[in-house]
Amino acid sequence: MRSLRSGFSLASAVVGAAATLGALLAAAPAAHAADVPLRESADAKGKVIGTAAGGSHLTGARGEITGREFNWLTPENAMKWEAVEPSRGTYNWAEADRIVDFAQAHGQQVRGHTLVWHSQNPSWLTGGSFTPAELRTILQNHISTEMTRYKGKVAAWDVVNEAFNEDGTYRQSLWYTGLGTDYIADALTWARAADPAAKLYINDYNVEGVNAKSTALYNLVKSLKERGVPIDGVGLQAHLILGQVPSTLQQNIQRFADLGVDVAITELDIRMQLPATQAKLAQQAAEYKAVMNACLAVARCTGVTVWGFNDADSWVPDVFDGYGAATPYDENLAPKPAYYAIAESLGGTGQPGPGDGCKATYSVVSQWNTGFTGQVRIDCAGTALASWKANWTFAAGQRISQAWNANCTQSGTAVSCSNLSYNGTVPAGGSVTFGFNGTWSGSNPVPVVTLG
Repeated sequence: MRSLRSGFSLASAVVGAAATLGALLAAAPAAHAADVPLRESADAKGKVIGTAAGGSHLTGARGEITGREFNWLTPENAMKWEAVEPSRGTYNWAEADRIVDFAQAHGQQVRGHTLVWHSQNPSWLTGGSFTPAELRTILQNHISTEMTRYKGKVAAWDVVNEAFNEDGTYRQSLWYTGLGTDYIADALTWARAADPAAKLYINDYNVEGVNAKSTALYNLVKSLKERGVPIDGVGLQAHLILGQVPSTLQQNIQRFADLGVDVAITELDIRMQLPATQAKLAQQAAEYKAVMNACLAVARCTGVTVWGFNDADSWVPDVFDGYGAATPYDENLAPKPAYYAIAESLGGTGQPGPGDGCKATYSVVSQWNTGFTGQVRIDCAGTALASWKANWTFAAGQRISQAWNANCTQSGTAVSCSNLSYNGTVPAGGSVTFGFNGTWSGSNPVPVVTLG
């Protein structure tokens, strides 16, 4: 449903000769956040654990975490109408293709999002004057074109998104006012024709518990099934507020499943009033686990997708003033208690893996015309490392020419530095430092370092 932030709140700057001693810092979590990645635990249960992402989120540490932890991937904006058909009949597939290619390269399934929605439509569509017949043709062509392009590559589609108001009446959208209620049945029918193998969903928010809106959605799905309209599942977005997870969540999932359709939690986040505290984070973890467990208790609940896995990219602070900290990872890409609660619900130990509690800090020690000296410091808090490897991706073509206290290799923009025989052990409460010289041109932004 919602947009994630387009940028990542990470320091990036060119350090001039007059300020060469100003260190720019960035830290990231250890590579193995739990005993096993979430996706392995979810795969073992035959369930989805997914995240939403934009194309810009699939490089560096964010890309590494996305590929490691999740078995499904939802494009946050790249498949919405304004992104793929900004002008009538003219398509831009670049970002959507990038996300699909990433998913295929990482053995992930893709959830297409979304084909028919009242929001994020191009101005030619919202500002146009079309007869009902013309609008039907436009909608059918859009569905057919997009789904045909990704036929066999997208496992499930949010075909229709947010069709209802809070009181259970139909939203007065472009589609409803122009085509009537049957726009939903028509869209699903056209979607089935475009890709018979893809699972077809209706997706909405504030329908997680039993209420007027979810009952309207229930009655629609029941009617569609009775009429023979192709409908495979219902998506419950689950943009929730701390302390307000519906007590009827599992009951609601079950009643949809009893209609003979699958149910997915498609956009989960649990926001809290800032600042975050340990007590709030503990409560959030319990509520993430409660949502996971409600899904796991119903056979036809396919799984859970979080709407962005980290707080730096979350849409929440931009939309809900004073709220945030809604995702399983914090703004530095470190796993929060919510992450471990998800891991535990999926059958993991819910405990940090080796090296968690250690972080890597990258700094520019000095910089001149085309060269610089960099340093990485690895600090361990309540745990220890017997060996280490620090990985990062340069964003501006920097090259390492010499390293000390580490064995460093670089392939393209990817750098990997590992310990030498004498400095592999980092005790709890201890640290180790290594350095390098390199070249740069144009800019020298600070990368995010992960430990592996």
